[in-house]
Amino acid sequence: MDYDQLTSFLEVAKLQSFSRAAEKIYRTQPAISAQVRLLEQECGERLFDRSGKKVLLTPAGEILQRYAQQIVQLHSDALQAVAELNQTPRGKLMIGANEATCLYVLPKTFARVKELYPLVQISIYRNFSHKILQKVHEGAVEIGIVTLPLAAGNMEVIPLFRDEIQVVVPVNHPLAKSRSVTVEEVANYPLILPKMGRTRVVFDRLLRDHRDHVQISMELASVETIKKFVGAGLGVSLISRTYAQPEVAAGLLKLVPLGGVKLYRELGLIYRRDRYLSLPAKVFIEVVRESTKAPTPASNSAAKAQIAIR
Repeated sequence: MDYDQLTSFLEVAKLQSFSRAAEKIYRTQPAISAQVRLLEQECGERLFDRSGKKVLLTPAGEILQRYAQQIVQLHSDALQAVAELNQTPRGKLMIGANEATCLYVLPKTFARVKELYPLVQISIYRNFSHKILQKVHEGAVEIGIVTLPLAAGNMEVIPLFRDEIQVVVPVNHPLAKSRSVTVEEVANYPLILPKMGRTRVVFDRLLRDHRDHVQISMELASVETIKKFVGAGLGVSLISRTYAQPEVAAGLLKLVPLGGVKLYRELGLIYRRDRYLSLPAKVFIEVVRESTKAPTPASNSAAKAQIAIR
């Protein structure tokens, strides 16, 4: 069993075709078939079911595929590690983050990385946390910024951001003059909520006791869109304080703390601890570690509960 045989095997498994795999890696089909036969002889099992139009993995083939992928990845990591020795960080770094994180949490970090390492090119995969986690696990995204807490044993997690969730209303709204508002008061007004994601799950849980009269006027995917519609008087919402600061400073929106309960949004940087990190990823993490302070624990209070966005 050698590296060349394994790469051929993986291409056949991926494309479900000997002929297409041969075209992809510039080999002849008989050569690919011979390599797979040698693997089957060594394993003592058939690796592919060749009946029908597609070539499908057998149970033995599925097992070998998992290990072959790890071997090929380790080979790539080893070559990359040697090539990066004493090099200046350069090349593309793929980071997963949602829109609001890109707009309000990461700009200074991006600017610092660009200042220190101008040859590093950052590319953003924008999506929800669960999708980003999936992409990091698959290796398609090297670093992710996701909502905490996170249950993933093979992920390294660096706390990045912690912010209080407050009620956001138009400046002329009846709640705008309140020092704080209860969940019951908020539930009396039309609500504009995130369409999906962990934040939406927490908001639904928070409003559960008032579901008989909750008015959800709109469900939107973007924080920016939510703020625009709140400012237009179409409803109220809940949002991280940092995300609404530009509109609050401009006198367009007002933030009002929740009374009786504290909500927090926490974000963390994640990467797979069992995968080799590229040099651009290492320097990005280094900048994050230098610029990120440990979250300040909120004070305990018998009258107030604290809930992290989960």
